[in-house]
Amino acid sequence: MKFNADISSSRRKSRKAHFSAPSSIRRKIMSSSLSKELREKYHARSLPVRKDDEVRIVRGKYKGREGKVTQVYRKKWVIHVDRVQRDKSNGATAPIGIHPSNVVITTIKLDKDRRAILDRKDTKKSKEASGDVEMAD
Repeated sequence: MKFNADISSSRRKSRKAHFSAPSSIRRKIMSSSLSKELREKYHARSLPVRKDDEVRIVRGKYKGREGKVTQVYRKKWVIHVDRVQRDKSNGATAPIGIHPSNVVITTIKLDKDRRAILDRKDTKKSKEASGDVEMAD
C-alpha cells in the first residue's frame, strides 16, 4: 500500500535515489542499532555511526569481533573497524569494509551535537512531556 503520493514506489527509482544519494543522506542511511544497554539508557533504537564509536559485529564472517570505528566510508557504504583487516600478498594489511546494518554500537562517542540528537530521539521524554500537561480551568 502506498502511503505518500509524492514518493515513488518504483524499484528502479528507489535504487537510483539510494545509490546516488548525497553524503548528508548517506550518513542517515548508514545507521546502526544500539546495544540493549544503550537502548535502555537513551531510549533510542539506532544512531548514525561515527568515527570513534565502539561497535560489535553481529553478522557475517567477522561476527563477534569488537572494535573502534576507524573510518566511515560513505562513498562505499561501509565502515572500517579497528583490528578487522586482512593481510595482502605484499605483507601490508588492508581494512575490511563492513556495512553498518551488520554492527551494534556498544559505546557512543558523545559530544554536544550527538547529545542533542539523543535528546531529540528520546521517546520516553517526549511521552512524559506530553502526558504531564493538565487542562486549566
